[in-house]
Amino acid sequence: MITIIVADDHPLVRKGLRALLESEPDFTIVGEVSNGLEAVQLSEQLRPDVLILDLQMPALNGLEVTRQLRKRLPRTRIIVLSMYGEEAYVMGALKVGAQAYVIKESDPSELILAIREVTAGRLYLSPCLSQQAIRTYLDKVEVGIDKSSVGLSTREHQVLQLLAGGCSTSQIADRLCVSRRTIEGHRASLMHKVGVRGVAGLLQWAYQRGILSENRCRPTNRYT
Repeated sequence: MITIIVADDHPLVRKGLRALLESEPDFTIVGEVSNGLEAVQLSEQLRPDVLILDLQMPALNGLEVTRQLRKRLPRTRIIVLSMYGEEAYVMGALKVGAQAYVIKESDPSELILAIREVTAGRLYLSPCLSQQAIRTYLDKVEVGIDKSSVGLSTREHQVLQLLAGGCSTSQIADRLCVSRRTIEGHRASLMHKVGVRGVAGLLQWAYQRGILSENRCRPTNRYT
């Protein structure tokens, strides 16, 4: 039996995925979550075979969820399911450890195939994506051309993601269950490590290096 967690911030998407995947006799949905922090927490608790993950979610985006879980749960296969097919998004997901990238406009059979491919230890990309361009990018990363994390801690990554989503210091403190002073300390540490002043400079640095993709502090009514 292949155990699966679905992470998407839209209830209709999660419901549709559950109906699709439970039609396969050897698939079982063991959990659903609506934001990135929940995806990390539930995955660590249940240790699924597969995590199906939207890139654009509240709290932590899909890239950061993938980055954290690749270290903590190396046996969990991560499939990014996104409306974005641009190579930058695909490259970023593969770089941090996703094993598959499926476009939401794809035929449903593609997601089923992706699950079977990653559980067999293979990479899967929607056929419309440029695999050669992605391979070229990953080759560059492997030889050290792109060194972007500069030793940021897990908590610093979380603060960075929430800053990018437009969250205030108080909102970040509430989300992470710590004090405002603690968040201010993390923010100061981030700026010192990367050598910038101000949140704008910090975010520009992170976007340029692919650490961040679009995020948000509060869910929207977007349907994807």
